[in-house]
Amino acid sequence: MENKGLIFIPDISGFTRFMHETEIEHGRQIIQELLETLVNANQIGLEISEIEGDAILFFKFGQAPQLEVLYRQVEKMFCDFHKYLIAYDNRRFCQCKACISAVNLTLKVVAHYGEFTTYQVKNFKKLIGKDIIVAHQLLKNDIDQHEYWLVTQNLLNGQKPNGFTEWMTWYPGSKTTENEQIPFEYTQIGALKDSIPPYEAPVLEPTSKVKMLTVSKDFEADIKKIFFTAGHLDLRHRWQEGVKYIEELDHFLPSLGSRHRCVREDGEAILYASGFTYDPDSRVVFSETDEKLTGSLYFVLEKLSDTRTRLSLEYYLKKNAWKQLIFRLLEKEKMEANIRKSLNNLERLLPEITVPVDF
Repeated sequence: MENKGLIFIPDISGFTRFMHETEIEHGRQIIQELLETLVNANQIGLEISEIEGDAILFFKFGQAPQLEVLYRQVEKMFCDFHKYLIAYDNRRFCQCKACISAVNLTLKVVAHYGEFTTYQVKNFKKLIGKDIIVAHQLLKNDIDQHEYWLVTQNLLNGQKPNGFTEWMTWYPGSKTTENEQIPFEYTQIGALKDSIPPYEAPVLEPTSKVKMLTVSKDFEADIKKIFFTAGHLDLRHRWQEGVKYIEELDHFLPSLGSRHRCVREDGEAILYASGFTYDPDSRVVFSETDEKLTGSLYFVLEKLSDTRTRLSLEYYLKKNAWKQLIFRLLEKEKMEANIRKSLNNLERLLPEITVPVDF
């Protein structure tokens, strides 16, 4: 039985501090998304032994891959990891510490070649061997920055790790364990972020729309409390007229592009979270748009003082003279009345709501 192979561990740096300082549920979901991103970026047939909290233990029996092939795998995982974080930072609605600080997470990769074998525990394939221990020990080292690719001499086997890119510089290092000295070389890979294209926001609203109505109400509450209460999907049925419940259709955190099913007394609709700007010192705006991009509801929060906020609900239709006329004649009056009732319901709900400390 083959007992030599590659051990490949991408490890999320900043995870421990992230989880100690942040809202635990959102932190868990963000880490889940990042780990799934790494799994999906596997392009060289690596197998997964286990998910280790903030890292994935990949392996592949057989001869060591060429360093060029391995570099392309590191590049793919690192760039996809940061593409996700950049996109999430641009899309997110939530202002808790987990969501705000996620963009500061980064990735390091340890690659080693050695002897190990597998054993089965029900449906799980576990790895055992001295070199599995070595690979994990290498994650704890004296390298200052935490965006690097570390390759052991066992894996290099006399090869020189250069020529992949002009900016890449390699440095020697070693890890002292109880039994031996483990030599390695490493390179910083943060420069790969320069190759990631700028984030482009998806088109989630009608490109040409017309405001059909605005209904406003002033509340004796600070702007963060109004935003938390009005924006929280689990609370929507408690104040928005006609809404029975809202079901999230995507397992990631609510953000631009995420979808939810709004079940109303008169039917249901699939809505996109379609817009967001956040400035708690003056103004917060978020919007929802139906899946056919025909209409958008804007929630506009204006800070009047530290304890007073104006919330305006604005409804827009895709520019179409006939549909605008029908709306004015048959729908506008009813929608205005429902929104006024909704805002009154929201006012009654507010005393029951406690905003998380880190929000």
